[in-house]
This record gives sequence, structure tokens and C-alpha cells, in this order.
Amino acid sequence: MRDRILRAALELFGRDGVSATTLSRLREASGVSVGAFYHHFAGKEQVAEALFVECVEHYQAGFVAELRRHPGAAEGVPGIVAFHVRWCRDNPERARLLFTERPPARVDGPNRTFFAEVMAWWRLQVHHGALPELDLVMVVVLWLGPAQELCRLWLNGEVPEPDDARIRRLGEAALRSLGGETT
Repeated sequence: MRDRILRAALELFGRDGVSATTLSRLREASGVSVGAFYHHFAGKEQVAEALFVECVEHYQAGFVAELRRHPGAAEGVPGIVAFHVRWCRDNPERARLLFTERPPARVDGPNRTFFAEVMAWWRLQVHHGALPELDLVMVVVLWLGPAQELCRLWLNGEVPEPDDARIRRLGEAALRSLGGETT
């Protein structure tokens, strides 16, 4: 039943947003009774938090798997940009929840491990002279900022779905903005 509630929440939150989704609509869409709902969650906010954590973990697992495929910056930076955009295209409801909703307060656990692994990869690139020494905020903004903005615009219906040519150009631009060499 918990999974049914989360699946219904993903659809409703992805389409209508968390604040516009009522608890009764969520319960109705999941097909669970009031008692069954409250057996698993204290309210809509707890559903949003659980779903947000699930989406973060899904995104981060894919990101790390993609990062591990690329030992060098010249392939890794554009590879992660491509991963990010394709993940958003393949998971629009999850992407809308993660990138257009306000995150719940308690998602530190998965983030610490994720960012430690990303920064370990980054420090290795710095050590080899492939990328500059930057703090985490600058890494994220320069690496994924433009790709994130393109995805946000697409998810909001303001621009067409990103195609492979745009994804490739974003990856090349990210590498240049980070001071890396393009191949």
C-alpha cells in the first residue's frame, strides 16, 4: 500500500505540484482507505518527503553509475550533463518533484554520501590538472546549471524537449566553463 500511495503521489505531485494536491485526492488516486493511508504516513507532507528521498536516491544512483563510467574529465563532465538531461526526459514526474518543488528539510543522509563521491572524482581530476580546484557550489552551478535550466524550462512546457544536439552542446559548454579541455 505504501508503494501505491507513493506512485499516486508521483503522478499527482509531478502533474499538479505538492501544494495543489489535496490529501483526499491523493488517497483517492492511490485507492487506499483513510486507515491504510495513516498506517503508512502521518500526512501529505510525509508522503512528499518520502517520495523526494526516493527520487533523490534514484537520481544519485544513476549519476554515480554514470560518473564511474568516465575516469577522465573530458568524458565525465559532458557524460554527466547528458545523464542529467536524459534522466529528466526519462523521469519527468521525478524531475519536476526534485527540480521545481521546494525540498523537504530532511534529506541530508543520501546527499552527504553522494557529494562525497562526486567530490572525490572531482579532486582526482584536479590532481591530474584536468579541472580546477572549486568549491562544491561552483562545481554544481558551472557543471549542471545550464542543463538544469534547460530541463526546468522544458518541464514547465516553455521550450521543446532537449534533443541530442543540445545535450552535446551543453556538455561541451560545461567542460569549457569548468576550464577543461574539449576533445
